[in-house]
Formats: sequence, structure tokens, C-alpha cells
Amino acid sequence: MQWALILGASGDIGKQTAVDLAKAGWSLYLHYFKGEQTAIKLQKQLHERYPDQDFLLIQADLSQNSSVSQIISQLFSLNAVIFAQGTTDYGLFAEADPQALSKMLTMQVELPLQLIQSVQDKLALSGQGRVIFVGSVYGGAGSAMEVGYSTVKGALSAFASAYSKEVASLGITVNVIAPGAVSTRMNLTFSAAERAEVAAEIPAGYFAQTSEISYWIKALLDKQAGYLTGQTIYVTGGWLK
Repeated sequence: MQWALILGASGDIGKQTAVDLAKAGWSLYLHYFKGEQTAIKLQKQLHERYPDQDFLLIQADLSQNSSVSQIISQLFSLNAVIFAQGTTDYGLFAEADPQALSKMLTMQVELPLQLIQSVQDKLALSGQGRVIFVGSVYGGAGSAMEVGYSTVKGALSAFASAYSKEVASLGITVNVIAPGAVSTRMNLTFSAAERAEVAAEIPAGYFAQTSEISYWIKALLDKQAGYLTGQTIYVTGGWLK
């Protein structure tokens, strides 16, 4: 049985990824922080559909250093780690709260990297380990008013490029799926008019559905994807990249 840890499984992309992977036969560790009811509902739904697989909930606050050991203590077998957690702050960088920037770096870069250090041996056991980050087109193109967010997403691409070279001989691949505009709750903070303005700039003409992002995450988990590593794959409908 194959096991994947999904960080941020209560978020829109994380939840869709869980549904897709469960359908493909994966057992899952479903991490959440505040989305307890969403995570419980997802776990129940997956148990009912796939009773021969296991779906375990892990609650942890990735802004706290103790969360890494808290997560590790609940893992047994592990074949893949998918980092779908994250938040953004919108505003001028000159006016950004240093504590908010520090929290973003901790949650999306520092602690995920510590977690990977801790699970490398587990991922290497099968010879087909997978590390996948959900990044952003802004990690490559950059976005005014979201400088901190662009910075942490860019850091993930740099990490994947470097770390993938260290672990390729262990059969572990490390990649980033970098979406453009996606129909998630995060983007509902913008008005309908603002979202329409962005959609008009996208060559494909619309915001991606979460399934159009989780498709690529699932594809990277396939055994035949073992030769693709260290890459940032931009899934943007032709926007910005």
C-alpha cells in the first residue's frame, strides 16, 4: 500500500488532491490546521468510498516549530509528501508586517524543509519517493503587492532544483507544480470585477479548476514520472509564463 502525506488537505487544492489520490488507490495522511470540520468530512467521505484504504488525520500548526516532530511521530510508511498548505498577504512590501513575513517563511519554507530532512529515509525505502510542492506562477514571474508570497514560492523552486540533485540516486524526485489563477477560497477575497479582469488577461480565458492542478500532482506520483525531477511546472493557462 502506498502512503502520501498531504499538507494542507483541508484547502481547496489539497482536498482535490486527496480525492484524486484516494481514487488511484493511495492511503493518505490528511494534515490540517484550522479546517477541522472540512478534514473530518473529507476523511469520512474517503473511508466510505474506499474502505480498503486508510485515511488518517493529522492536526498541526506549521507556524510552530514543534509541528515537525508532531507530524513525524504520526507517520509510518511514506512514499510521497505533497505541500499544498500556504497563505498570502496582500499589500505594499514597504508596509508589510515583519512578523507576518516571518510566519509565511516559517510555514511555507523553513518547516517544510525540516520535515523533508526528517522523512528522507522513509521516502528512499521504496526507491520511488516523491516530494511535490504547490508553488505559484508568482514564484517565477513575481507579483507586486504580494512580494512576500512571491519570495517564498520562488524559494521552493530554488530548493527543488538543488535538493533534487542530492536525492536523485535514492529514487526520490522533487518538483514544484506552480499554478496561475485558480478558483479557490483564497481568490474569493477579490471582487467579481477584479477576478474578471484577471481572467481577461489569461490566454485560456478562465481561472483553473482545482482538478486541473491536482491532475499534475497525481501525474508526478506515477512510477513513469521518475525521470522528471528538479523542475517547476507552470500550470497557468498561458498566463505570465
